Amino acid sequence: MNIENLHWCSNCLTMSTRPRITFDERGWCNACVWTEKKKTINWEARQLELQNLLDTHRRNDGHFDCVVPLSGGKDGSYVAYNLKHKYGMNPLCVTVTPALPLPLGDQNLRAFVESGYNHVSINPDHEAMRVLNKTGFIEMGFPYYGWLIAIHTAVIRMATAFGIDLIFYGEDGEVEYGGSTETSKNPIYDVHYQKKVYLEGGYEKVLAASGLTAGELNFFRYPSDEELNQHALQLTHWSYFENWDPYRNYLVAKEHCGLKEAEDSNAGTFTNFSQNDQAIYALHTYLMYLKFGFGRANQDACIEVRRGAMDRQQAVNLVRLYDGHYPEEFMQQYLNYYRMNQDEFDAVLDRYANRDLFEKVNGRWKPMFAVA
Repeated sequence: MNIENLHWCSNCLTMSTRPRITFDERGWCNACVWTEKKKTINWEARQLELQNLLDTHRRNDGHFDCVVPLSGGKDGSYVAYNLKHKYGMNPLCVTVTPALPLPLGDQNLRAFVESGYNHVSINPDHEAMRVLNKTGFIEMGFPYYGWLIAIHTAVIRMATAFGIDLIFYGEDGEVEYGGSTETSKNPIYDVHYQKKVYLEGGYEKVLAASGLTAGELNFFRYPSDEELNQHALQLTHWSYFENWDPYRNYLVAKEHCGLKEAEDSNAGTFTNFSQNDQAIYALHTYLMYLKFGFGRANQDACIEVRRGAMDRQQAVNLVRLYDGHYPEEFMQQYLNYYRMNQDEFDAVLDRYANRDLFEKVNGRWKPMFAVA
């Protein structure tokens, strides 16, 4: 990306560097186009689709009939709450424990469970998770790649073990926030789509580079195609069936599932009610910033603009103030976890810093662009 060609959505602040992003003739990104299009979607028809899907899997014998992967945050809690209380389903909620959990995340997960849900915590081999996270950090610039794998693979293994064929994730980030529109008209997707899009095509590469044994990788491997063919497994996103609103989700989770927000704004952004479960998320968004030029504040601001909570100039001001935060407050945790010294750690950051967008000044990467 030549910096002269860099541009932002004319409605929100999505950058032209975002993978799989497109813009229309007005300069609107496909996430804003989607937000506009949602006003014309027949949501009643999609509710009928949802009801038919649930009725296909609904059980009246006390067994679980769907799985909801969640961290105890706003979105998974919202999905589980609706499935149980609005649609009468019996969800099994599943959490894959992150490597560096935050106290508030643990507190919110416990509050969610105590608000009335069946829940399983999966703790994959700790050393295997560390190795995969480190491998993903080095090989893909993705510092919790092992955990990202497991929230797909381990959840699917849990579902098949319980004989559950329906898995509900929250929002389809590609459609809601800008990216592939492949699933905008089809709510069901498969593991091959997960590998290609959500795991960014690096699944086999990272597993192979890890040097881990088959036993150590048990929770990090998908069932074989032969195993999957023995199940009528359906993966879907709640956001296909209902107009997705993260702030509404937060309010519902706060009222009904005991969710608490952070006392101060989160690292690198102006919000305090999202992604409070793990310390590595701050590193993930910093690497995203180095690779593409947008970070956590940009993502949050774009959501707020699209839902009508702020105007574009307010978003610009917040992004200029918060984006690109170097997560120094977690640095010692990162070095201890990855078993790296500062020079080794910084070398990985340097590897992924986009030289078209950034220059190094006094040991830190600084943007050569101004958000506009």
